[in-house]
Formats: sequence, structure tokens, C-alpha cells
Amino acid sequence: MSGIEGFTRSNVATNGINLSVHRGGSGPALILLHGYPQTHMAWHRVAPQLARHFDVIVPDLRGYGDSDVPPNDAGNHAYSKREMARDIMGLMDALGLARAHVIGHDRGARVAYRMALDHPERVDRLGIVEIVPTGDFWAAWTADLALKAYHWTFLAQPSPLPETLIAADGPGYIDRTLASWTKAGDLSAFAPGALASYRRQAADPARVAAMCNDYRAGATIDRALDEADRVAGNRIAAPLRFVWAQDGFPARTGDPLGIWRRWAEDVSGTEIVGCGHFAMEEAPEAFLDAMLPHFLG
Repeated sequence: MSGIEGFTRSNVATNGINLSVHRGGSGPALILLHGYPQTHMAWHRVAPQLARHFDVIVPDLRGYGDSDVPPNDAGNHAYSKREMARDIMGLMDALGLARAHVIGHDRGARVAYRMALDHPERVDRLGIVEIVPTGDFWAAWTADLALKAYHWTFLAQPSPLPETLIAADGPGYIDRTLASWTKAGDLSAFAPGALASYRRQAADPARVAAMCNDYRAGATIDRALDEADRVAGNRIAAPLRFVWAQDGFPARTGDPLGIWRRWAEDVSGTEIVGCGHFAMEEAPEAFLDAMLPHFLG
């Protein structure tokens, strides 16, 4: 069974690890990739509606949810978005999928655009939720953005500093993080089952370390990969739909849609008004209205 209504769960071997994968519906393949500090449950309010049109595949990223937690390495390659993209390529191979649509939110969106850059022949249409590319986000930092996104530098500190501090109250830390990124400033957007999933991994030292490793990669190898693509002039070929929140992180970068137009050939976008960082849970109908036509077209 799965925490997403109408979906089933399985473990799939890919790229030397096992991913916990939730699947439902029928039609063209659509892969949904969650972000920090969440799991596959980030999609539970929209995945059943998407499954009316698509074969919807929702993995937990490596280190998150019920997927394996591989060890990190000195260069943070194990938690780079390139390596996570290879996980999803292997998942597609295991499921017999030559191509798929992909939507990613937060860290999952970083995996999604890395898939589109590294494996353009495998990605049909791309959906990006609530991020700008990693290098561009670092470059956009002001004092205000640094205070809002302090976790980018905190979680990226050398082990075991952030892990040790979070261990004092992992679920409490995650509750504060989730609440502070919503428009309402509280946990009312999150269903009990989803919140339990997020809290459970926050109480697991191995998964807390994995989440820190994710951000260590973001501060090092992921930023370097973005810069290499920028210098080489590499662009995303897949039609890209960008959805961001009026009160989220990309809105603080100045012109987030303009940033994506520098990275992709075919870009459209929608700002969701009255919403924080978690559009799929805070405003699921607005999210579907903004995203679904792109994949049905």
C-alpha cells in the first residue's frame, strides 16, 4: 500500500541502491520528485488527480522517506543532483520507460532539471516548482534572502555540526521549517499522514545526515555542475513549465521566470498568489490549474 490514495508501493533497485516508489494511474509516464524536508507525501493531494491522465511514479529520493541512505564521499558526489538523476534514469530503465514527463519541487526540481540537462533524450516535458537553478540562487543572495534561506548554509556545514544540533529535536526542527515556509506561518497545510512522514525521517539520524549531505552537494558539486553548463551554453530542450509562489523563495530573486528563460528553449510560467513554498499542499487546485495543461498539451 501507499500513503497516496489509489497508489501502491514497491522497492526498485537502481544505480546501486533501492528506491521506495509509489505508483498509480495509467497513461504517459509522469515522475514526481519531492524536495526537502519532505517525502513522496508532498504529492498526496495532487497525485490522484494526475493519475486520471498519467502513469504517475513517485519515488522517495535517495536518503529520504523509505529509500536507501548511501554514504557520502569527500566531494559530495553521492548526493549530487547528477547522481540522484542517475537514480531516476535507473528507475525508468527498471520500469521499462524510454521517456517520461517529470515534475520536481524544491530539491526534487534540482534533480529534474539535471535530468533534462544530462539526459535530454529521456525527458518529454518538464515541470519546475518553486526553485531557480542552484548557481543562480546562490548568486541572488541578499541579506534578506540569506535570513530566509539560512538552511542552505547551515545544513551544508561540515559533519557533524548540523546533524548534532538537529538531533536535539529533529521533528521540532522540521515543524518549524515547514511552518515558516508556508503563507499561513503554521502547519495547517499539512495532512496528519504527511506530517507524520516528514517528522519520522527527521527523527532518524541517518536521514538527517542524508538531508545535510544533499545541501553539502548543493553548495559544492551541484553549483559547479551548473556553472559548467552555463559556460558551455547548455540549455534544457524539454518544454519547461515553471510554477512559483508569491511568498516563496524564487520570488525573492527578482525575475525568476527570466532566469529560467536563460536556461531553456521553451519556458512558460505562473505565479500562484497567496501561497508559500508548498504549493501542492497549500494550494493543490491552483497548482493543478497551473501545471496540468502543460502536460496534457
